[in-house]
Amino acid sequence: MRTRLLGILLALMLCVLAALGLPLAAAFAAAEQSRVVVDRLDDAARFAQDLPTSGLSGLESAVKGDPQPAPGDLSRRHALDAEVARYHELYGVRIGIFQRDGMPIAVAPSDWRVPGSGWADQAFQEALDGRRSHNPPQVWPWTPDRTLTVATPVVRDGDVVAVVLSESPTGALRARVVRKWLVIGAGEAAAMIVAVLLAARLTEWVLRPVRTLDRATHDIATGRMNARVAPGGGPPELQRLARSFNEMADHVVLALDQQKAFVADASHQLRNPLAALLLRVEVLGLELPEGHEEELGGVREEGVRLARVLDDLLGLATAEHARPEPEPTDLGVLSLERVDAWRPLAAQRGIELVWEGPALALGLADPIGFGSALDAVLDNALKFGPGGSRVRVLVAARREEVAVTVSDQGPGLTEEELARAGDRFWRSTRHQNVDGSGLGLSIARTLLQAAGGSLTFGTATPSGLAVTLAVPRAGREKP
Repeated sequence: MRTRLLGILLALMLCVLAALGLPLAAAFAAAEQSRVVVDRLDDAARFAQDLPTSGLSGLESAVKGDPQPAPGDLSRRHALDAEVARYHELYGVRIGIFQRDGMPIAVAPSDWRVPGSGWADQAFQEALDGRRSHNPPQVWPWTPDRTLTVATPVVRDGDVVAVVLSESPTGALRARVVRKWLVIGAGEAAAMIVAVLLAARLTEWVLRPVRTLDRATHDIATGRMNARVAPGGGPPELQRLARSFNEMADHVVLALDQQKAFVADASHQLRNPLAALLLRVEVLGLELPEGHEEELGGVREEGVRLARVLDDLLGLATAEHARPEPEPTDLGVLSLERVDAWRPLAAQRGIELVWEGPALALGLADPIGFGSALDAVLDNALKFGPGGSRVRVLVAARREEVAVTVSDQGPGLTEEELARAGDRFWRSTRHQNVDGSGLGLSIARTLLQAAGGSLTFGTATPSGLAVTLAVPRAGREKP
């Protein structure tokens, strides 16, 4: 999210800088060209003013090579040629004074003539109409072959008698434009650096409370209900959201605590009346005439089942209230102890209980909670395993976790039933005649999750159910 928001801000800033910088660069180029054009027009106007008002026809005659030009006309022609040549030599600008028909009066270099097409011809025609040429095509740094051509009419007695035409190279102009653009580019780069720093600070200011809120939400979702959003900076809207989140979390925790307390209190308070009821049933059974033993046995069985459900409810409430601190525990030794404790019952039911695992398997777990969860899973496996089958307990130290898998050879569960396994009070319709309350695996899952572990279900090979108890591996580096 930080990358996306920072990218949006930088893209907007880049568009703003481009919208400001590109027109500014174009304006600088146009201003530089206008300055050169005005300078060349002033020079052309000076040549037009210096052209003698009288004797122009004599100059034309000298140009055309008439047999008897006046000596004064030839001297004026030579003076004009010298001035035009000095201008060309000094500034490197092609310049010429042309008659209306395009015949040169004085040009430098001497072989230059009026181009027959393009902007130069258009400027010459505008001068013949009595107007100065204006708005020549813009010269850019990437157009080195383009020149600046301007033309000024020579007007005598209201008539255009000649045209002063100049064609300037643009190397110096393009160099000045490039220097101006480099200054603009440096300013844009500095502004972009400042924009990046400001955007990074703004993004951090906006997203810091969002990240804090995300961590607190993740902690609560994974069972750490005491996680809260610490007061901090950020936009006022996000500060209000953080306060609202803390209030919501407090209410949720309060509701959960009240629910758990109700379950614990209800199961605890119902135990005494149930015990008294079972005792009265026993007393009543002594006074009943013969022939009612079957009904009395059914009442006793239902009473014992109800007592077992209340015990499991109390165990579930206790597990949900538990906040254990995981510690490095050798799950190989712990699981082997629990397997040894269940072997007598397995032998009584004709089931072989085997254990496999490494010499050391350190995991972060609550020893009491993990042992209780493993007891619930072993009880379930021995309950559904047929006589003569095997229940296998496999301990595996993986890269990031330590897993204890209990596999039996019972009827197993279907794919749909695996998705519901571990839900409270859920039992497969095929196992309704087996003793149990449907809370054993729920208690095991609650005990594991309270310490940061997990409980998963799968299908054993070739048949049966495989239940895996997993906890984080001790000593692994956190990502």
